[in-house]
Amino acid sequence: MSHLLEIEHLAVSFRQYDRGLRRRTVTPVESMDLRVDGGELVALVGESGAGKTLLGEAVLGMLPPNAKVAGTVRFRDEELTVARRRRLAGREMVMLPQSVTYLDPTATVGRQVRRAFQLADRPAGGDAVREALAERGLGPEVLAQYPHQLSGGMARRVLLTMALAGRPSLIFADEPTPGLDQDSVRAIFGELREIADSGCAVVAVSHDLDAVIGVADRVVVCQGGRTVETLAPERFGAGTAQHPYSRALWAALPAHGFHAEEQR
Repeated sequence: MSHLLEIEHLAVSFRQYDRGLRRRTVTPVESMDLRVDGGELVALVGESGAGKTLLGEAVLGMLPPNAKVAGTVRFRDEELTVARRRRLAGREMVMLPQSVTYLDPTATVGRQVRRAFQLADRPAGGDAVREALAERGLGPEVLAQYPHQLSGGMARRVLLTMALAGRPSLIFADEPTPGLDQDSVRAIFGELREIADSGCAVVAVSHDLDAVIGVADRVVVCQGGRTVETLAPERFGAGTAQHPYSRALWAALPAHGFHAEEQR
């Protein structure tokens, strides 16, 4: 069975220089697997440094020149070559970045959203931009505001509006909720769930485990640059996962007293 995006044994390594001209290779992602279809929201969870963000950057071709990618990545059942990534990234496949610093502090929201529409070959008139922002719960007054005048939740909705400008088939949402209050966290994940329900494939990287498993179709657990388990959210939520690391993640949630189970 083919999938919109299918990743098998993805590895990412970086060539670095240490102590002058001594060269070394670092491999933070060793073997990661993931599949997602249109209409699905897949949660990608695990400790910091597990390789979750690198997976998305590898798929979209956002890694630096000293990176080497191995493994198989297919999009719509065709290998995702470098040339194909360049054609699809920013249109069919987009990244919803973690930091709101991706917004230009010197440009108004209206100017930045219009630019995103132009890059996506969509009409960028005032009505189209206002309607797109209104779909994310933002009023027309936001058009004339600068990023520093927005709350964290508003800034993330602007980023989401820009990411959706090209009507993508696949969204990587990289930690979309850090620093937000619980109401805003639920609202953001609710929006991502609605986007998936509209037919888009969504991969959500998050440390907000309680929130993301509440909207996910599947949970992919990563540790040390490897995929250790893929399971239904109800199994993760019940703490009945098979892999010890998955159970330890669940046990370490605040609601469970930050209790870290010993991994056997």
